[in-house]
Amino acid sequence: MGQDRGVVSAGEIRGHLVAARLAGVVATTREESLRSYRLFAARDPRVLIGIEPVWPWGQRDVAELMAERCGSPAEPWRTEGPEVIDPERTLAALDAYAERLAAAARRRDAVLLGTGHPHRLLGFYAALADALSAAGCTVLTPAQGRCVDITTRFGLRTYNLGYVRGVALVRDGDPQRPGCEPGAHTHSPLPVRTALDAAAEAGGPLPDLVIGDHGWACGAGQLGFEVIALADVNDPAPFVGQAEGCVSVVVPLEDGARSDYYLPLTRYVLNRACLSQ
Repeated sequence: MGQDRGVVSAGEIRGHLVAARLAGVVATTREESLRSYRLFAARDPRVLIGIEPVWPWGQRDVAELMAERCGSPAEPWRTEGPEVIDPERTLAALDAYAERLAAAARRRDAVLLGTGHPHRLLGFYAALADALSAAGCTVLTPAQGRCVDITTRFGLRTYNLGYVRGVALVRDGDPQRPGCEPGAHTHSPLPVRTALDAAAEAGGPLPDLVIGDHGWACGAGQLGFEVIALADVNDPAPFVGQAEGCVSVVVPLEDGARSDYYLPLTRYVLNRACLSQ
């Protein structure tokens, strides 16, 4: 397949990551990260998002892991200000991510893609789904339209599981509620568990690879499926999952930027995986 004409070189991507604040100094604050690390150490399910840690992760352990995987400061006195993600670590993880996509394409794996960040990352995942489908992979869409009850800070809410261009997401179950497109932001692992249960009930196929973030990644990894993920510096669960062996690849990056900022990453990953159209 031909080379993409967009931003594709490692040097260009490195520069884009910093300029768009996807890495380098990012919008996430140190206070947000430390709060998440503290809640993870306390085994708060809102931060575990589907991971059931085996090792005794204390707050300092989590901070040290995130410093290793993301390049964020590990010094205990660094308690405020903007967070930092090392763009070299992001770039290396993007290369590993692309290698796993290439392997999936070669083997024509069955894949399941899902996001808890549809307003930001839907386009990124949809491009992967299109490319993998064109390469002969089966893009799975189990449990279409099924209801999922998720506890939020507003109480228990019912969402509907749906797919957009092969990417799973949840929408508010109340058709009268405005602003539910293209989907709801969620960290819950319940949607991926619902999807995988439905696939199993139907007799398969089950995914050879799950591609996603938040609870989609952690929930599937905890159940033993191979997972590649994107994760922010204030979301320790995927990185803990990677450290404990239930998540294969985690790309550290700011996950709340404008959706178009992720397009060069899409081009870079697909080119590295030899999946560009």
